[in-house]
Amino acid sequence: MPEAEFTPAAGRFLPTSAYDRLLALLTREATWRARLLAALGPKPGERILDVGSGTGSLAILIKQMEPQAIVVGLDPDPDARRIAAAKAEAAGVEIEWLAGFARDAANFGLFDKIVSSLVFHQVPLAEKSAGIEAMFKAARPGGRILIADYAMQRSWLMRQAFKIVQSADGRTNTQPNADGFLERELARICGRPLDASWGLDTPTGRISMFNATLASR
Repeated sequence: MPEAEFTPAAGRFLPTSAYDRLLALLTREATWRARLLAALGPKPGERILDVGSGTGSLAILIKQMEPQAIVVGLDPDPDARRIAAAKAEAAGVEIEWLAGFARDAANFGLFDKIVSSLVFHQVPLAEKSAGIEAMFKAARPGGRILIADYAMQRSWLMRQAFKIVQSADGRTNTQPNADGFLERELARICGRPLDASWGLDTPTGRISMFNATLASR
């Protein structure tokens, strides 16, 4: 994927500045973010990478939850990074915002925890695989990888709801997730099935959370 090509956070038709409002309105954001933060459980001194950090909401919440954690946000969109930096400054928290795609996650050292939310459904198939593999490579031995995203849409109702996302982000990139790509790819990388640890039906489809821990050496 060329450096200039990516699907903006708010999709193909709306400005990035609209993303936070859309997320709150259409994804039951407060519910799944709280569950993701609880599962992440940041601790003092941990180095935590937010892959596809977008406008910075999750990274800021992580830093507010544990001020002694080192939080890094990674995103290719300069507009999203500018919004994130402004939000972090307003919140009074220090976060490092890096330019890069998910596939670049392993280029910035090792992390205790790597998290991604609502990113992989909107990137091309090859980038999905490369990005998830890079997250695992970026984790220390015993480190954890958490992904919250639109995964397999098992019910008719959620498949219909997910069409809202597909209209904004494009069917080509989003359909593999609806068909179970995340579940299959995580099983391939982990060498075993990795079922979603939690899920939430939303007006735009079901959001699933996956939680993997690397073996300690």
